[in-house]
Amino acid sequence: MRERRLLIVEDEKPIADILAYGFKKEGFSVRCAYTGASGLAQAEAERPDLVLLDWMLPDLSGVDVCRMLTETYNIPIVMLTARGSVDDKLLGLETGADDYITKPFDLREVIVRVRAILRRFDRAEAQAPEDAPVRSGRLVISEKEWSVSLDGSRVSLTPKEFELLLFMTKHPRQVFSRDQLLCRIWGYDFDGDNRTVDIHVQRLRKKLKISDALVTVFGVGYKYEPRDED
Repeated sequence: MRERRLLIVEDEKPIADILAYGFKKEGFSVRCAYTGASGLAQAEAERPDLVLLDWMLPDLSGVDVCRMLTETYNIPIVMLTARGSVDDKLLGLETGADDYITKPFDLREVIVRVRAILRRFDRAEAQAPEDAPVRSGRLVISEKEWSVSLDGSRVSLTPKEFELLLFMTKHPRQVFSRDQLLCRIWGYDFDGDNRTVDIHVQRLRKKLKISDALVTVFGVGYKYEPRDED
């Protein structure tokens, strides 16, 4: 198995050193960045397998860095921060983070959760995508190219937005609870609030103008109703 490349973006050097030491002992190749700008530059140069990202950085916020990374690369991101409110967690996750761990943390837990995300990511990449894109009205979703277009114009989605949309469109008219969607898209070991699903659905409706296609089934969850127009 090849060596995993981990990028730690953390402005507190003692914390970065502890994380780097722990992951190196686990066989990871580790790089550290102490500002948001240098983290973005290293992500572009190194293309890590995963990014551990602090929220409070001296230049850019971790949320901004997360948003910029997910708009450009398909790299899993774990936010590691002292900001532990539910609203903070939801904001971090809705910008594209795959997990959210609050400080102070147990290094063993961080390592286990990073490995779990990498396993899920590996399984997703190992599945051969279908060549034919999914079409629904004015939407075209290409799993092979990991892209979505509306009326021929490409729309930028975070990885989790894309996965949620793809899953729903592949299971038209089937109703899923929020917990089922959390398990399918974020994984059974995701330690977050099911309002995460609501936020991602709202963002998809706004970005793709499909408020009538992503249907709320009150008291249950959501379903995707294919459009017949166009």
